Amino acid sequence: MNIRAVVVDNSIELKEKLTKILNELDGVEVCGSFDEAIAAMQYVKEHEVDMVFSDVVMPDISGISLAKSIYQLPDPPEVVLLSGIPGFSLEAWQIQAFGFIIKPYTKAQIVQMVNKYRATESQTEQAV
Repeated sequence: MNIRAVVVDNSIELKEKLTKILNELDGVEVCGSFDEAIAAMQYVKEHEVDMVFSDVVMPDISGISLAKSIYQLPDPPEVVLLSGIPGFSLEAWQIQAFGFIIKPYTKAQIVQMVNKYRATESQTEQAV
């Protein structure tokens, strides 16, 4: 199973770093990379996506607001929020985000989230 991922970060450097990490993983395809949450939301509405990796603090709408909107969609992708501000982890938990990673993140942390997603999907498929 290929995991279709979207990256959202207004920092070009961090967006490129995360995209590179995800593209290096077997079975992961970055199908969208966005500077703005609004553009990412539009993409997620129109395309099948499995995971969204989003910065929390962005100029248009926050990653928290993006995640809330995504989770209102039918069959939404899972959202992993990233922030240099640890306090956002409570908000991420309250909206039941799939994960929260404090910046600066490591490749191992991204791999851990992808593996967590694979394990969750595997359990769902076995239950069906």
